[in-house]
Amino acid sequence: MDPWSALAAVVGGLLLLWGVLLLLLWRARPAELTVREALRLLPDLVRLVRRLAADRALPRGVRLRLWLLLAYLLSPVDLVPDVVPVLGYADDVVVVALALRSVVRSAGAPALQRAWPGGAAGLTVVRRLAGLDEH
Repeated sequence: MDPWSALAAVVGGLLLLWGVLLLLLWRARPAELTVREALRLLPDLVRLVRRLAADRALPRGVRLRLWLLLAYLLSPVDLVPDVVPVLGYADDVVVVALALRSVVRSAGAPALQRAWPGGAAGLTVVRRLAGLDEH
């Protein structure tokens, strides 16, 4: 096998793996969460994650997960580049939803309530995103 064929095979395999991972992440999101709804919340979500990550009352492991989430959100390297319309931010929404569910299980709903920087309607969506207000 020549080097170009090997490189093409590796790149093709990575693209396939990336697509499968994105599909799995998207399927794991809360069913009622639309991309449009999530994009409107993105600035408040980033502030929420930063506030929770700085909250010394939370366990160290929870804060570490939140700092890693912030690093992922701020990193130029992404599952789907943010320049791709809609899908570029959809993967971020799914990753945030999964991380919030994990954090809320450990930290509890009161920590979420204390740290929320936005309005009541946004908090309702975030509570659903975190798996607190299931229909």
